[in-house]
Formats: sequence, C-alpha cells, structure tokens
Amino acid sequence: MADFRNYQTRVTTGTQAGAVVDEGLRAYMLKVYNLMALGLAITGLVAFFASQAAFSGGQLTAFGQAIYVSPLKWVVILAPLALVFFLSFRIHTMSVSAAQTTFWVYAGLMGLSLSSIFLIYTGASIVQTFFVSAAAFGGLSLYGYTTKRDLSAMGSFMVMGLFGLIIASLVNIFLQSSALDFAISAIGVLVFAGLTAWDTQKIKEMYYEADEVAVAGRKAIMGALTLYLDFVNLFLFLLRFLGNRND
Repeated sequence: MADFRNYQTRVTTGTQAGAVVDEGLRAYMLKVYNLMALGLAITGLVAFFASQAAFSGGQLTAFGQAIYVSPLKWVVILAPLALVFFLSFRIHTMSVSAAQTTFWVYAGLMGLSLSSIFLIYTGASIVQTFFVSAAAFGGLSLYGYTTKRDLSAMGSFMVMGLFGLIIASLVNIFLQSSALDFAISAIGVLVFAGLTAWDTQKIKEMYYEADEVAVAGRKAIMGALTLYLDFVNLFLFLLRFLGNRND
C-alpha cells in the first residue's frame, strides 16, 4: 500500500511538473511569435511610408534619390546586416530591453531597405504574397513545433542550400541569367520553408523552465529574430513568383 501511495505521488508530481513546463513553453513560444509579428509590422509600416515619401508625381523625390540612388543607399542596404551580426554576437551581454530595442531598430532599417519593393511590384500583389507567405509560414512553423521527428539533418542540408543560394546570387549579378534567377527563386522558397520548420523546433528546444527571466527574454528575442528572417526571405522569394510588376 505504501508503495502504491508513493507511486501515486510520483505520478501526480510528474503530471504537475509536465503541466508547468507546457504552460511555460506555450508562454515562451507565444512571446517569440508576438515579438516576430511586431517586428514584421514595424518593417511593413516603415517600408510602405518610406516608399510613399520616396516617390511622388511619377518620379523620385529628394528622399528617394538619397536612399535609392546616392551612396547612402549602401548604408541602407548594409546597416540591417551589420545590426544582425551585432545583435547575434552581443545579445548575451545586453539587457533584455536593450536587445529588444535593437531588434525594433533592425526591423525599421529592414523596412527602409525593403521599401523599394513598393516601387517595383503592385500593392495588390505584395499584399497577396504576404498572406500566402503567412499561411505557408504558419503551417511550416506549426509542423516544426509539433513534430516528434528530429529535423537536424534536414536543417543542416538547408543551411548548405542557403550558402549555395548566396554564391549563386553573387554569380548571377554578373551573368544576369533569367534561368539561373528562376532556379535561385525556386530553391530559395524550398530552403526557407525547411529552415522555418527546423528553426521553430530549435527555438522550442531552447526553452528551459529554470531559466532566469533575463535569459528567457534574450532567448525569445533571438528566436523572434530567427523566425523573422525566415519569414522575410520566404516572402521575398515568393514575391519573385507571385508579384506583378508596376508598368
């Protein structure tokens, strides 16, 4: 009888601990998704309003000339990349508020960098592609969160594919091949689809219920940044397929 009572106690305690972990994990993942969504909202708003300020009356304004034509365009293009590296390498020594502010600044700079898509593609096709991307991302991320399968092998393959994409894109700057551009776009969609599922699984596995508040906060920010990059790249590659160009 004593053994049975002890067994009941162990089962009850284990169930309660599992429930606490589940609740903590859900709260952690919800924070990751909320941060990512807010980052995307900042990027979208900055991109839209920057494009409106850059183009008026059928021609570029002084602001448009500055960010698209003048040497300042390289700052606009490269600043988000520099900030990603800064956040990735320094986040462990930053406060949660500083890391979060850096993420918001990065999202705004990305919006400025991506504002040119509103000049290239029609607004309707951008909105349509955004919702297609959101649906695809949601399904892929849900798969990564719920699957019991270890996606590490697939993730490693996708990372190799990402490096191949970067090299092919650099080569095509000089070749200007439409066939290679199509292949890059198709492979890009597949690579970031796979990365979305794998990254979600990695972010989930990073959760540890005993983490301090600051550590958990920094993990959530890095998770949000990772999924943010997956979403933006998936969207941009899909836009090359689905986007209708302005006349």
